[in-house]
Amino acid sequence: MNRLKQSFFTFMVTLLLSASASALEVGDMAPDFTLQGSDGKTYTLSDFRGKQAVVLAWFPKAYTRGCTIECKSLADNGDLIRAYDVTYFMASVDDLEDNKGFAEETNADFPLLSDPDKTVAKAYEVLHLLGFAKRQTFYIGVDGKILKIDTDVKPATSAEDMAATLGELGVAKR
Repeated sequence: MNRLKQSFFTFMVTLLLSASASALEVGDMAPDFTLQGSDGKTYTLSDFRGKQAVVLAWFPKAYTRGCTIECKSLADNGDLIRAYDVTYFMASVDDLEDNKGFAEETNADFPLLSDPDKTVAKAYEVLHLLGFAKRQTFYIGVDGKILKIDTDVKPATSAEDMAATLGELGVAKR
């Protein structure tokens, strides 16, 4: 039995090490995506390459308390973010109709992207075991590389924090 436990432990350590070795990091190319937005348009990350930085703010679930607070922060204080040469999105694994209604309810003046088949959430490694996206924000440079991954997003100050981060990263102002 001891050998079985030792083999299992070795297997688990190997599995964990291999999983962490593939994790997205600053400097990596951001996974490309094509997703539908709450504004009726379809967005492809590679279309922004060479033109504009992109902020992709993943959120767990439309109409929930924290996500409502975050979306309203970005809607109410979007001018702070728009001072930079950047396009920003919130994204979730909710279906498009949910995100359209949520965008309308929160007066979002920016697109909420829908990833109902969860392939993009998996590529960004934000998919929680329970099937929703973890609240994480990806800052992507004009060259398509990840500049920063924020895993400690504060919904109430999301817009202010995003603008401060864009400044710290040296993203050009408009």
